[in-house]
Formats: sequence, C-alpha cells, structure tokens
Amino acid sequence: MPYLQIVYASRPFGFDAGTLLDILFKARAWNAKADVTGCLICRDDIYLQLLEGPADNVTRIYKKILEDDRHVEVTQLVRRGVPERMFGKWAMRDDPVQSWMWSRDEIDAGAVNRATPEEVLAIFQRLADDTSKTEA
Repeated sequence: MPYLQIVYASRPFGFDAGTLLDILFKARAWNAKADVTGCLICRDDIYLQLLEGPADNVTRIYKKILEDDRHVEVTQLVRRGVPERMFGKWAMRDDPVQSWMWSRDEIDAGAVNRATPEEVLAIFQRLADDTSKTEA
C-alpha cells in the first residue's frame, strides 16, 4: 500500500515547553486514530515535521496545521508517495533541538527554503536510523 509523505517547516508562535507538549499530545492522539506516523523536530526557531500515512488522512492533518495559529510561515518542503513509512512505529516521534541540522543564523538566512527535498529527507532518515539503533 503506497503512503503519502509530507514534510513542512514552520516558525513557532509562542514557543514554550507547554505549547510543545500540547502539540505532541494532540498530534499523537490524532495521528494514532488516523493511521498517520511521523516525526517532529522542534526548536524555538523552527518546527520541521514529517507526516506519513494514507493520503487523505495526511492531507487532512496537514490542513489542520495550516490553520493552527501556533505555526507561522508554514512551507511544504516535500510531498511524495512512498511504498513504506520511515517512522512506522511512531504516531509522532519528537526530537528537540537538533543542532546538527541548521543553525539559527542559517534559518534566518533562508536555509529551509533553499534546501532540496533530498537534504530535508536526509535529516529525517538520520533520525529514523538513530531510532532503529536504539530499538535493536
């Protein structure tokens, strides 16, 4: 069964630990019901999220994100069909403060908008590989 994968970036509005926990709690509940999996990288300057699963469900959740006022400047970076999930065991894996991706200055200078789909997906593949190692 093919799946839809969407990766988007946004800037947090009103970022704090409580907001992040609320987003993760709701995302995990909604995603589990909708058979959607993925990963959220979150810092005070960027949200970078991969969603994957049945196309209608992923599209519906992405539309909710577009309407969520905790996200500013939502930009879809990747939209593709995939034969299998990258984060199949995670309703929403979270990974805070990834310093090895882009620095704050790089984000301010537009690195997200210049990134290729391959570069963006490589970030999530690294997390998926790290997750596999800790589960083994």
